Amino acid sequence: MQKNNYFVITGGPGVGKTTLLTELGNRGFTIIAEDARRIIQEQVAANGEGLPWSNKERYAQLMLEASTKSYKAAQKIKQQAKAVFFDRGLIDAVCYMIMESMPVSEEINNRVAACPYSSPVFILPPWREIYQTDKERKQKWAEAVRTYEDMKQTYISYGYEVTDVPKDTVASRADFVLKLIDRMS
Repeated sequence: MQKNNYFVITGGPGVGKTTLLTELGNRGFTIIAEDARRIIQEQVAANGEGLPWSNKERYAQLMLEASTKSYKAAQKIKQQAKAVFFDRGLIDAVCYMIMESMPVSEEINNRVAACPYSSPVFILPPWREIYQTDKERKQKWAEAVRTYEDMKQTYISYGYEVTDVPKDTVASRADFVLKLIDRMS
């Protein structure tokens, strides 16, 4: 794995990723927002077809494009001394494709290789007590659990170390992530 300051926070839906990232942002770190939710909102507003419940292939394509663009935008950020945290990474889009039985081409694998993140990837496990659905997050609990398992395996298959973030307060979760990164430096 290439050494950079790009760390992914991932996991299934409704496990507190965005809340954790907000906390890290409040502590002065650069946060790269999740693309999937934005894509869904844009597609709904435009009456588009690139939605996970209507055209999965188009949705996957939009996620791959947006994740690549987000990665490249992060490279232009001048403040690289501190960690940059991504709310999901490019491999999340690949995992979605695998979960939906879509082929992952050599071109996509090359794109993943060209956009490396640091290890470990931080994954938040399913947490029933905080899980909620909404307009963009329609997955049932069983899908959330499967997503966590598949996401973990997909990152591992691409050579990343994956670390579970304990179920705890937001502040404690942020402390956990930052202490682990600090120990690596």
